[in-house]
Amino acid sequence: MTSAQGAGVPEDLDAATAKARTATGESWLLDVREPDEWEAGHSAVAHHIPMGELEARAGEIPTDQHIAVICRSGHRSSLATQALLRGGFAASNITGGMHAWSEMGGDVVTDDGQPGRVA
Repeated sequence: MTSAQGAGVPEDLDAATAKARTATGESWLLDVREPDEWEAGHSAVAHHIPMGELEARAGEIPTDQHIAVICRSGHRSSLATQALLRGGFAASNITGGMHAWSEMGGDVVTDDGQPGRVA
């Protein structure tokens, strides 16, 4: 953990690095968007815990793996990353959020595997 992370300051990841880390299992992708945003489209490897449920559902988040946090644009995920760091998790914010993820070729699908959209 870097000193910035120890201070609760999130490390930022660009979308390409986050995609590579989640593909290898190095990072666990956490999507903190609202249910309607998730339903419109998300990464197939993402785990969904809306921002407002993060504290109550923290037990669902692995403690032995790096957490890469994503939202639509990067603001909510930055706040969620700060909360996770304060809770002792190793976490990073994905800058640019799902917009950046989609623009660099990351998958965006619906729950039934159809092409999705960033909402």
